[in-house]
Amino acid sequence: MLHRSHVLEGFALSLALLFGASFVQADILADDIDLSSFDDLQLPAPIDTQLAVIQQIGLANEASIHQQGQGLLGVVAQTGSDQEAFILQQGSQNLALINQAGVSNSAFIDQAGAYNQAAIEQAGAYNTARIEQNGDALQSTIKQYGSSQNVVVRQYR
Repeated sequence: MLHRSHVLEGFALSLALLFGASFVQADILADDIDLSSFDDLQLPAPIDTQLAVIQQIGLANEASIHQQGQGLLGVVAQTGSDQEAFILQQGSQNLALINQAGVSNSAFIDQAGAYNQAAIEQAGAYNTARIEQNGDALQSTIKQYGSSQNVVVRQYR
């Protein structure tokens, strides 16, 4: 059975290869990593393209990333079973990250505008998180641990 740290270590190494070592902090690569790894991620220099990364380990997980615009980065990492993760981004220079571990968690990020950042991190079972952002320079982070929790963040500017 894979330990959560091995999954996230592989995820961090994938990002390092894509963006260079400066994108991922060294402590993300440590063996005792926890789900708070997104705290250490930083938005790379502006890019003109779109990048989507999905990494799933487990059974019956579902993920999709839809992006329209430029300089968009969407990342989903899921470990466990029956997880759902969906990212929809429109605009420019937006960042969306979803990291889930457990059973039957659902996460949704929908953002439009420029220079927005959204991150969802969940561990446990039957949790739901949703971030909706429409505007510029908006930031949201949801962290949930446990079971049967529901959080919705809506920001409009």
